[in-house]
Amino acid sequence: MTRGPRPPLPGQQAEPGIDAMIRVDHAGEFGALQIYKGQLAVLERNPTERESVQTIRRMAEQEQQHFAEFDRMVRERGVRPTALEPLWRVAGFALGAATALMGAKAAMACTVAVEEVIDAHYKSQVANVPEQESGLKQVLAEFREDELEHRDMALEHGASETPGYGLLTSAIRACCRTAIALSEKI
Repeated sequence: MTRGPRPPLPGQQAEPGIDAMIRVDHAGEFGALQIYKGQLAVLERNPTERESVQTIRRMAEQEQQHFAEFDRMVRERGVRPTALEPLWRVAGFALGAATALMGAKAAMACTVAVEEVIDAHYKSQVANVPEQESGLKQVLAEFREDELEHRDMALEHGASETPGYGLLTSAIRACCRTAIALSEKI
């Protein structure tokens, strides 16, 4: 749900760079949830994909926890969420559904591509978080580990066996980097 700006709590005013970090991470976790919703909408219809569905559900549960944490930060710190949330809702679901329609391995390839971008993104954020934001730094580091686990799970489920894997993952990575840049600002 898109929310307007909230007044910060006393002593909770974040720096503009921290606001952008929280905004983009909140948007990214929201987008990840939409991707998984799209994948599940397709794959749950296929009884032969039970294992993939269970794996995606586990990853989605972790993403829900990540989103809840960033949603809490958005509220507590008075960070303006991205205005692009309606676009990310549609685009994320469409990306998830489209890759799942290509097969479970393509859905997993999507996860690999997204998580590779998020790994680099969180790694950069962890390196640039000011010392006084040690709690945020710890959250980012923990979530980065979860995202790497998702990437590894997707690879274990045959992501790299997807026909056109290199092209597909390159295109998805480019889209993710664009979404990050836009969500930091808008």
